[in-house]
Amino acid sequence: MNDTGRGNAAVDLGSEFLGIKSPNPFWLASAPPTDKAYNVNRAFEAGWGGAVWKTLGEDPPIVNVSGPRYGAIHSNDRRVIGFINVELITDRPLATNLGEIRQIKRDWPDRALVVSVMLPMNRESWAKYVPMIEDTGADGLELNFGCPHGMSERGMGSAVGQVPEYIRQATAWCKAFARVPVIIKLTPNVTNILGPAKAAKDGGADAVSLINTLNSIMRVDYDTLSMYPNTDGMGSHGGYCGPAVKPIALHMVAEIARNQATKGLPISGIGGITDWRDAVDFLALGASNVQVCTAAMVYGFRIITDLTDGLSHFLRDKGMTRVADLVGRAVPSVTDWQYLNLNYVVKARIDQELCIKCGRCHIVCEDASHQAITNTVNGERRFEVIDKECVGCNLCVSVCPVADCITMERLTSGIDTRTGRAIVSEKADWTTHPNNPLRR
Repeated sequence: MNDTGRGNAAVDLGSEFLGIKSPNPFWLASAPPTDKAYNVNRAFEAGWGGAVWKTLGEDPPIVNVSGPRYGAIHSNDRRVIGFINVELITDRPLATNLGEIRQIKRDWPDRALVVSVMLPMNRESWAKYVPMIEDTGADGLELNFGCPHGMSERGMGSAVGQVPEYIRQATAWCKAFARVPVIIKLTPNVTNILGPAKAAKDGGADAVSLINTLNSIMRVDYDTLSMYPNTDGMGSHGGYCGPAVKPIALHMVAEIARNQATKGLPISGIGGITDWRDAVDFLALGASNVQVCTAAMVYGFRIITDLTDGLSHFLRDKGMTRVADLVGRAVPSVTDWQYLNLNYVVKARIDQELCIKCGRCHIVCEDASHQAITNTVNGERRFEVIDKECVGCNLCVSVCPVADCITMERLTSGIDTRTGRAIVSEKADWTTHPNNPLRR
């Protein structure tokens, strides 16, 4: 990771998003961890850079279920890799929330404090509540157009976020009365994120945040064969989050960052962020800061130390001195499939010193790929790649339990033994290739 001559520069993790300053780019997302002053105060004491207050709505407040609200998918070692919730927006009185927001902002002036808001589709509601919320001294508003359960059935949440015209209209209503920056939280429950993102921009949004949760059902109870989790025997679809949703979130963030119609729209990245590497992914693909929820619910607020230390060390090793140096660095490498270099050839290579001879690479290649890995050489158990059959698919790398045991080696010249095509250097060929988007 370290570049020669680099690694000694001081790193400033300070973040500025829409003019909102915070000591680091890690905010808590609008969720149970930001439901009240007690939680947010503990988070700021631990070192979080900001928080988005759990979504406020009209008075009187809604009523949440008292049965199980959460469920999880676990890995074999009981790590939470997927999480579901059927909890709605805040069920606390509006006046109570507003008073606590005001107090937190007074006690922590150096931290970002944004308030999530969900209101009906009428101008009058925005005219009434936006000034009340701004009066707390909050730094910004995040409009929740993403929740896929409960509130969507009332014509809010993802019921708005799935219709670009509704997004544009509600955003414009809010902007008519807001003095602070307005962020639009987008739902991933759409076929193309660009329509909703452009609608937010057209409505005057200062930024977007994404992704909110995915509509989902976790599983059934294997004893009763009823849905799980459930309330008194009945269950409802809920919002899915956690590490498993990160690839979906990264795709949507990158699409907004690279598309001409939405390029330049600031992005707050959300979705499965658990360690500093996840933050690097979001920032490099176009997000200017990140929001965390599930990891804080699973591991507690102290994870912020690992997040900030890890990001700081990464930036230092890369010779970067601030978070902004990383933002968007990977966006130019994202393209459509039709522009990929079809003359680029790689083959798998197995490090025999690291190989533990488990045979997983051979099994998956035999059963599900191109029969390109032996299991016996000269009568001995040994796994080697058959170049003429290997297509460089990366399946063996993905399933190998030993880090760096199998790598992909680029061939820069010669003949691809499987296809018979000549292999030429990328520099000599791809710069003039008709599919290269840089030629257009």
